[in-house]
Amino acid sequence: MTLRILLLGKVGQLGWELLRTLAPLGEISAYDYPEIDFSRPLTLSQVVQKVAPQVVINAVAYTAVDKAETQEELARSINATATGELAQAARHARSAFLHVSTDYVFDGQKSSPYTEEDAPHPLSVYGQTKLEGEQAALQAGGAPLVLRTAWVYSTRRDSFVTKVLQWSRSQTSLKLVDDQVSNPTWARMLAETIALLLAQSGGDPYGYLSERSGLYHLAGDGYASRLEWAQEILRLDANPEQQIARELIPARTSEFPTPAVRPLFSALNCDCFTQTFGLRLPPWRQALQLAMDLLS
Repeated sequence: MTLRILLLGKVGQLGWELLRTLAPLGEISAYDYPEIDFSRPLTLSQVVQKVAPQVVINAVAYTAVDKAETQEELARSINATATGELAQAARHARSAFLHVSTDYVFDGQKSSPYTEEDAPHPLSVYGQTKLEGEQAALQAGGAPLVLRTAWVYSTRRDSFVTKVLQWSRSQTSLKLVDDQVSNPTWARMLAETIALLLAQSGGDPYGYLSERSGLYHLAGDGYASRLEWAQEILRLDANPEQQIARELIPARTSEFPTPAVRPLFSALNCDCFTQTFGLRLPPWRQALQLAMDLLS
């Protein structure tokens, strides 16, 4: 079985990992800006027609959460309009369409992990445009799969993990919020799970996913606050002697005003994905250990 896969967003945290984990499945055509301008959504169907893939994976997003508050048109073009165009093009090509979304579609007022049945209520332009992208993907028909994830990190580029390590080497005390809670998700584990999902399609991803199409949550197992996550990052640091930080100080989100409002509790319940596909990301601490091993 070899698949023809079109991957969009090959240089992002997730896209970089997908390019590698998908390689054993077949032939991958991978693009990113500036090869393709995702702010010009009407050009995207031409790429799908040219590649004629069996699977289209959209790992592209406008993710500058605060900047989106003043760049709403650009964020909507990339996160919503482009997603809809790709989903329509995929349906016309009888390609499965896999799109990645975010926990920021929720308002964070719930006290237990969100399920797919919970009503979204985004607090920011970023969250709103990502929600519109989800809706556009699902409304296109065909074989769409929308995967909501949370707090994605990488050890090879800027992420919360690399920033905490940098801060610990330049500041004697770190002030971190303990009232933002979600699922830390290693980009590599997310990519590997997507590859395993496609490997189960038996060479017919359109047929396989059309029977299972819809919205699923897929994030690291379990959840933590930003403070708890940072504590674990520093505990697993392969070079703790380089740390000059001597204390982690709990703080509230309200102490760090930002243009965009973040949800406080946005942890995701991923049971539905596990029940449907027989796959689950490992506990977030275990995945973090594996990720941190790469830095030793």
